[in-house]
Amino acid sequence: MGWIVLAVVAAIAVWAVSIYNRLVTLRNGSENAWSDIDVQLKRRYELIPNLVETVKGYAQHEQGTFTKVTEARTRAMAASGPAEKAQAEGDLTRVLKSLFAVAEAYPELRANENFLALQGELSKIEEAIQNARRYYNAVVRDLNTSCEVFPSNLVANTFGFSKKAYFELDSEAERSAPAVSFGS
Repeated sequence: MGWIVLAVVAAIAVWAVSIYNRLVTLRNGSENAWSDIDVQLKRRYELIPNLVETVKGYAQHEQGTFTKVTEARTRAMAASGPAEKAQAEGDLTRVLKSLFAVAEAYPELRANENFLALQGELSKIEEAIQNARRYYNAVVRDLNTSCEVFPSNLVANTFGFSKKAYFELDSEAERSAPAVSFGS
């Protein structure tokens, strides 16, 4: 009888350790995925001043647009956590679209090699951000599911694992990358 109880206790312990390890793996994976998003966003933030300066050279009377881009970039850089970052990124995407609308009015700017290189780089970064966001949200979905479903929720609650926020944008318009094609 003692061996049976010991075997049941051992089986429960192995099961709990297995679930705990899966939760740790998912939590670490979500933190790593968030770090990937952060790296891509920093690349975007570093590119924006160059883009603004290039457009400024051609459209000096558009100071209000440049100020809005700079302010939105600053807010996005200061934001923390997926929800706050998503809001700030949505605002930045909106003002970047207005910057590209200004640039579209200047054919000589659209032909500028530096501007073309910057828009190509921004396009690549936007795609990398999208991919990193998809991966992060997938890992967070798995972690959140494990924190909610029985019986793994017992282990999650016992050891303080909690759900994480998705990195989502607020509106459909914000879900698409800014238009960076200036072909005629």
